[in-house]
Amino acid sequence: MNIGEQEVQSARTAFLSLTSFSRGAAITQSRPGRMYNCVRVKFDSHPMRCGRSAVTQGPRARLLSLPVLALLLAPVAASPRAFAVSAQKENPKTIRVATSLVLVDAVVRDKSGRVVDGLTRDDFEVTDDGFTQVISHFSRDQLPLAIALVVDLSSSIIPYLEQLHQSTQAALQSLKPEDQVALFTFAFSVEKRADLTPDKNAVADQLEGLTTGGSTNINDALYQAAQYLNLKAPDARRVIILISDDVASQEGDLSSKEVENEIIKADAVLYSLRIPGNNSYFVQKYIERVGPGRLVNVGKVAPRTGGEILDVQKEGSLSSAFAELIQGLRARYAIGYTPDHSAQDGRFHSLEVRMVSGRCPGCTVRAKRSYFAKPAGPASTK
Repeated sequence: MNIGEQEVQSARTAFLSLTSFSRGAAITQSRPGRMYNCVRVKFDSHPMRCGRSAVTQGPRARLLSLPVLALLLAPVAASPRAFAVSAQKENPKTIRVATSLVLVDAVVRDKSGRVVDGLTRDDFEVTDDGFTQVISHFSRDQLPLAIALVVDLSSSIIPYLEQLHQSTQAALQSLKPEDQVALFTFAFSVEKRADLTPDKNAVADQLEGLTTGGSTNINDALYQAAQYLNLKAPDARRVIILISDDVASQEGDLSSKEVENEIIKADAVLYSLRIPGNNSYFVQKYIERVGPGRLVNVGKVAPRTGGEILDVQKEGSLSSAFAELIQGLRARYAIGYTPDHSAQDGRFHSLEVRMVSGRCPGCTVRAKRSYFAKPAGPASTK
């Protein structure tokens, strides 16, 4: 073995020694379709997240960017013939590590509808287009939330307008300090009243002194909320909470399918706090004339994203329904897996999360049923 080969071998040995501490060290990332130049060394089953810069989470986690890895291996990479990472400055087209982690939020309820606690990754099975996947990430209420609160200001909200501010303020306070909330309102048109912020009181305060009336443009409201979350919260669990009677009475600029696809592309979960509505004869005739293809059906879209509809009238009040919704959000399990390279193909994939046979008999799992696989970048460049 000549000098150059010895140096390459030493570098490889040094790198392998970094990963040998884990039970199955893995190169992963926390956002589907996002490409990061980093190597993750995973210790035990502690969840870790991969961002645009090197970070450390927990006493037993190490996240190494390729430049940092180059520094660690500098003593054995002094020769220009040594490990390729050391040549990054001389040759910008170096090897790039890139993977795509698919995250799925799931809530489990027993026969009586109560949330089930204490489950582990071994209790779940995940299939992607029918193929069983290996779960590589599992946590509960650890990843930050980015919530778009979307409030209907048509006449249906009037009976709940007085309690809207107080109910929202109380419910949002049960979120984690790092969770962020944005506010959209809509009737005929959509208005973003608050950008994502951890200041929940500031968001709730925007719900005082509102003017109501007009049609119900749910299509554009949900589309804009999903688009906003996808752009502004790439590293968070994205959630849309709609407060409305869920009856769209205006077409908007987008079809029902376009709205649903945008929510799925944003990897957002749609919930609705459904309030009673009293649509006139003319509104009903308009809805019939437009047809289901143009007006979004919240009752169908929400379950497909892993969300659900909470009926405010059945829950007794807006406050109790809102509190239950937030409790359900915090009870969701975050399940992640890395599909093979062929799955990163820029198309929609079917998805199923279920309990392993014999585990939690009678339990049901609510999770999204599909996702959009953002196209993968090249594994390496030369």
